[in-house]
Amino acid sequence: LYFPRFFFLSNDELLEILSQTRDPRAVQPHLRKCFDAMQSADFDEGPPLEEDGDPVVVLVAMNSAEKERVPFSNPVPTAPKSVEFWMCDLENMMRQSLLDLTIAAREAYNDDVRETWFFQYPAAAISTIDQIEWTTNASEAIMTINRGENADGLKDFLDFSVTQIGKMVEVIRTDLNNIQRSVMANLIVIDVHARDVTKRLIRDNVEAITDFAWICQLRYYWDEESVEDQHGVMVRQTNAWFYYGWEYLGVVPRLVITPLTDKCFMTLTGALNLLLGGAPAGPAGTGKTESVKDLGKALAMPVVVFNCSDGLDYKMMEKFFSGLAQAGAWACFD
Repeated sequence: LYFPRFFFLSNDELLEILSQTRDPRAVQPHLRKCFDAMQSADFDEGPPLEEDGDPVVVLVAMNSAEKERVPFSNPVPTAPKSVEFWMCDLENMMRQSLLDLTIAAREAYNDDVRETWFFQYPAAAISTIDQIEWTTNASEAIMTINRGENADGLKDFLDFSVTQIGKMVEVIRTDLNNIQRSVMANLIVIDVHARDVTKRLIRDNVEAITDFAWICQLRYYWDEESVEDQHGVMVRQTNAWFYYGWEYLGVVPRLVITPLTDKCFMTLTGALNLLLGGAPAGPAGTGKTESVKDLGKALAMPVVVFNCSDGLDYKMMEKFFSGLAQAGAWACFD
């Protein structure tokens, strides 16, 4: 199969998609099964392939279940290609559009206009830049201590962070729509965790960016050199590093991160860096799957959750791993 995510669909769903080659809009109900947060796509008519031909149906934007609309950088034509080929183009354009919008959000970011900036770009771009800015500012605060310029660099940064959170709370109390409220709630969860991390750094007397208390955090860096390769953001934790995946996540709620979640993330990122997997163990309902999914959201990686039954055999596993290896996705076998 040319489009690897088709491996995650049942035979009936796959037949239904592949049989609708004449009408691209018939794929709409199945988008959610291939892209976790893409509820639907917006179709439009593009220029015809031939002078006297019919206009080509093109995809111009994607919509999440929360009704967030993200326009594509360029329209995705559905002809003359068959469905599995233009679905690959759709996946590529999803990533490129989110990268382009994040670049625009980064250029527009300014502490003075932060309260209005939140709602000018998709939630994914806003949360990514928010985390990059926190990493940059915290690193600079630690380096001012290291250089002997400001012994209270981290304390000053903590005051700055608390002030920013206070302003965000004021914004969320205003008259917002559902998407804007969800965006703000997610950012507050992320920023409150970042504030707690800053307090921990002060408590541990961190004085250099090589101190373990700092490098064990999930840190986001802008990487200009990898923009051409559709990366742009590098995520680091301890010795591990990953390129941001640019999977579209919609406006999904993020987990409140506890010290135990941090340890779980550190173990999993360390394992992934060594090309290993992870197997969180514990009683039912304690958040093992949700923690793995949340780490996937933090790195913008596609995560496929598969509930295993007694009927699972090696042939199904073979099909599943074929899709995972080609799509670069993560999987949870529950």
